[in-house]
Amino acid sequence: MGKLYLVPTPIGNLEDMTLRAIRVLKEVDLILAEDTRTSGKLLQHFDIGTQMYSHHAHNEHSAIDGIIKRLQNGETIALISDAGTPAISDPGFLLTRACLEHEIAVECLPGATAFVPALVNSGLPNDKFVFEGFLPVKKGRQTRLKLLAEETRTIIFYESPHKLLKTLTHFVEYFGADRPVSVSRELTKLYEETVRGTAAEVLHHYTKKPPKGEFVIVVGGKK
Repeated sequence: MGKLYLVPTPIGNLEDMTLRAIRVLKEVDLILAEDTRTSGKLLQHFDIGTQMYSHHAHNEHSAIDGIIKRLQNGETIALISDAGTPAISDPGFLLTRACLEHEIAVECLPGATAFVPALVNSGLPNDKFVFEGFLPVKKGRQTRLKLLAEETRTIIFYESPHKLLKTLTHFVEYFGADRPVSVSRELTKLYEETVRGTAAEVLHHYTKKPPKGEFVIVVGGKK
């Protein structure tokens, strides 16, 4: 039997790549990458010449059987996403589950994940929290927001720049204008920024300053 490695990659700053991650990516037989063009730049930077195949949300179902056979034949395979830890709002869960069902060893390396620094940096309670990732775009969004409005633990969301204002507007509507919110963008990158305040204040900030980059939103729980 081979082995599947889940290898985190930097969310922005390349200095966050661990020595262990570099070693594993050099030693495995194959690297599965969410976007081979994006990952190709990373591998080139660290002088990693391992063969790479595309593995993303649109082909992961059809590719799993072939990957399992390769692992059963003794190959070692690493899975990486464009940024951060695989399976956290990225492909990885289905392959991990399939490996465990076939009694193939899976090892996840520690490393970069965007929501952790955003949570710790928010100043909101982090002893207990809920990770929601991306909210539903249309179907189920209202139902989800109504449910989360009663959540007492800190809540973490991912959001894209063109949907940020819509999401913050919904937070004001469903959670209340005074609910504490912390929005971190471009974590570990040159223009990293965290804006803290009430839901209404943060919405006002980004209404005046058009949002750019990738965002992590941390919302205080209901008191």
